[in-house]
Amino acid sequence: MPKRLLTLSAAAAAALAVAACGSSSKAPGVELAPSAGATQASIPTPPKVPPSLAKKPVVTVPSGPAPKTLVTKDLITGTGKTATAGSTITVNYVGVLYKTGKEFDSSWKRNQPFTTALTTSSVIPGWVKGIAGMKVGGRRELIIPPSLGYGAAGSGSTIPPNATLIFVVDLLSVS
Repeated sequence: MPKRLLTLSAAAAAALAVAACGSSSKAPGVELAPSAGATQASIPTPPKVPPSLAKKPVVTVPSGPAPKTLVTKDLITGTGKTATAGSTITVNYVGVLYKTGKEFDSSWKRNQPFTTALTTSSVIPGWVKGIAGMKVGGRRELIIPPSLGYGAAGSGSTIPPNATLIFVVDLLSVS
């Protein structure tokens, strides 16, 4: 008789375990699939580019000596959310050397917008100061002195030491 009772107890325990599979309780360390059926992380969709920002801008180097302080100029005023230091931004940009007008970098060349935190640990200080206050949908020219760029070190073989930089930045999104 005890063997039969043990078998019945085991069967009852198994039935309870199977019945619990559909409940909202879960064993420690077990992650349930989402109820909507999505089992993969969502892939962020690139922001929609307004028609006014659909073409790569032409960067014109001003005549005369390079400025010693940051110069910003809105080429197209945006109307969307405002970028602030610390926010995450998605931009298209072109960077050229003030001295020669030579392009040293461009998200347009890669056909891929650039997403970054607007912090000095992620981008040069000239970007943090120059993009803050800009609104989504805007295009801004930044003339960045060496002290807010790459300074005396320069950057690799593309940006010489003490170079003043010109960027034209299109702000596509802020989060």
